Amino acid sequence: MLRYTLMRLGIFAGCLVVVWALVYSGVAPRGLGDSNGLWIVLLALLISAPISFVVLRNERDRASERIVRRVERAKANLAANRSQEDAADDTARAQSQASGQTQTSGQTQTS
Repeated sequence: MLRYTLMRLGIFAGCLVVVWALVYSGVAPRGLGDSNGLWIVLLALLISAPISFVVLRNERDRASERIVRRVERAKANLAANRSQEDAADDTARAQSQASGQTQTSGQTQTS
């Protein structure tokens, strides 16, 4: 996931440099007033998004598979913990019922 993020940032940084050069050379239009920096960043985002979508498809799929494996492992761990807790609850319940029956039978014998 970190690799995908760094690659995506690299594509954005490359687009940012290209857009900055195009704006300051006069090929691309400048922003209005003091918004020139924001214009350059937004234009770079607009250009880098489809490039990242196409170029990083394989890396995105690999990252997605890793995330799915982590989620499945976490679900399996939660299910295992839940079954251990259920078993412990069943054991405690059985012990309390057994001790309750022992106390009840002891009280009926003394009566």
